[in-house]
Amino acid sequence: MDTSSQEHEEGWTAAAVNLPTEEAIFDNKTIKDGGKRKMEERTTKDEPQLKRRVSLDSGFYRLQSFSAERKGEREDMQDACTLLDDCTDSITTLPPTVSRIAYFAVFDGHSGARASRHAAQALHGNLFSKFPKTETGHSDKEIKRCLIDTFKLTDEAFLKQASAQKPVWKDGSTAVCVVAVNNVLYIANLGDSKAMLCRFNEQTQKLSLIPLSKEHNPTMYEERMRIQKAGGTVQDGRVQGILEVSRSIGDGRFKHCGVSCVPDIKKCQLTDSDRYLLLACDGLWKGFNAETALQFIQKILQDKTIKSLPGKTLDETRFDLACNKLASEAIRRGSSDNVTVVLVSISKT
Repeated sequence: MDTSSQEHEEGWTAAAVNLPTEEAIFDNKTIKDGGKRKMEERTTKDEPQLKRRVSLDSGFYRLQSFSAERKGEREDMQDACTLLDDCTDSITTLPPTVSRIAYFAVFDGHSGARASRHAAQALHGNLFSKFPKTETGHSDKEIKRCLIDTFKLTDEAFLKQASAQKPVWKDGSTAVCVVAVNNVLYIANLGDSKAMLCRFNEQTQKLSLIPLSKEHNPTMYEERMRIQKAGGTVQDGRVQGILEVSRSIGDGRFKHCGVSCVPDIKKCQLTDSDRYLLLACDGLWKGFNAETALQFIQKILQDKTIKSLPGKTLDETRFDLACNKLASEAIRRGSSDNVTVVLVSISKT
C-alpha cells in the first residue's frame, strides 16, 4: 500500500540530542517468543566489537527492561517481545553523534503466533541494517524514514513467507516499539498495543502515565476512510467484519482492504522527571486503564516491605515484581487474552 509518510508528522516534539564521549557499552539481547526466553550475548570470540565510549557525566539515562507474560484463557501464547537494553554494538556503522541505542518492543499476535514471532525476531535486525549511517544520521527525518522502511520490510518478508504456505498463513500482529537514540525516544506502533511514559509533574507534584503511541482501530475516522478508499468495509467495528485492528504486520488477506503496515511515529526527549516506560498488549488494558495501572505499579515500587532477591538490587526486584503482579492481576480482573507487560526503568547513570 502506498501510504504517505506525511500522515505521521503529528505528535513529534522538539528534542535535544546529547553528544556523549566516554565509557564502554555492552551488547545484551533478550527475545521472548511465545513465552520462551532466548538470551544472546556477543563476545570477542564471536566477532570483533566496536566499543563506543560514553562519558559518565554525559547525562545519559540508564534503561533496564523487565517483562512478564501470561497466557490467560487462550489455548496458546501468541504474544512476543524483544528487549535490548543496549544494542549499540549491533550497528557497526553508527553516525559519530550516536553513542547509545536501545530497543524495546511488544508484539500481539492474532490468528496464530507466526507473525508476532517473526516480528520479534526480525524487526530489530531490519532496523539495524537500515539505521542512518551519515554524520547527520540521527536527524528526526532520517530516523523516521528508517522506522517506516523497517516496518515495511518486516511486513513484506512475512507476507512473502506466509503466501508461500499451503494453506496460506493468516497470522497477523500488532507492534509497539521504543527506540532510544542517546536520550531521545522514538516510538513506532501498529494496532492497539500501547507504550506509556511515567513522568513526575513538578507543578502538580504527581506522577502520570503519558501515552506515547496511537491506537489504530477501524472505527477511527482516518482509519475507516483509508479502508473504504481501498475498497474494504468496516462492519461491527472490524475490517470486513473480522479484523479488530486497522494496521498490523501480516494479515495478508486484509492488506488489499486498506490494512496498513505503516506505523505512527512519535518522539520524546527523556528528562530527570521520567521514571519508567510501560509497554503492553491490549490484554493488559482489558483489566486496567492508565490511572489504575499507575496506582498498581507505584504501590509495588514504593512497598518498603519488599526485600531484594539474590543477584538483584532492590529496584530490580521491585520492577520485576511489578511486571509479574500487573500481568497476573489483569488475568484476575477478567482479561481472557494473552497478557504481556514490559517495564523499562529510567535512572541516571
